[in-house]
Amino acid sequence: MITIYHNPRCSKSRQGVSFLETYGAPFKAVKYLDNPPNHKDLQTILKKLNIEPIDLVRKNEAIWKSQYKGKDLTNADIIDAMTKHPKLIERPIVVKGTQAVIARPAKNILKLL
Repeated sequence: MITIYHNPRCSKSRQGVSFLETYGAPFKAVKYLDNPPNHKDLQTILKKLNIEPIDLVRKNEAIWKSQYKGKDLTNADIIDAMTKHPKLIERPIVVKGTQAVIARPAKNILKLL
C-alpha cells in the first residue's frame, strides 16, 4: 500500500494525489497537518527517504525563520521541530514499503511504482 502525506491546500501535494489517481495506484492519503507524524514516525520516514532531517524542512516557512534558523540544532531537535510544527515538513511525501520519495515533482512517484 502506498501512503501519501498530503496537505490539500498545497498544489504540489494535490498534484501528487492526482498522479497516483492517474496511475490507478491504490493509496491512503494522510492529512499530516491534521494528523502529524510523531518523532518515531518521522525517523522512519527519513530512513526510507535516505535523507537528513534538515533536508525535509521547509526552510522558507516563517516559523522556521523565526524560531530555528541559524541555531545549532541536532537531528533530534529538527525532528522535534517538525513534530511540533508539521507545516515545516516538506510535502508531499509518498511511502511504499521500505522506500519513500518527496514528490516534487510528482513524477518522482514513478520510482515507487
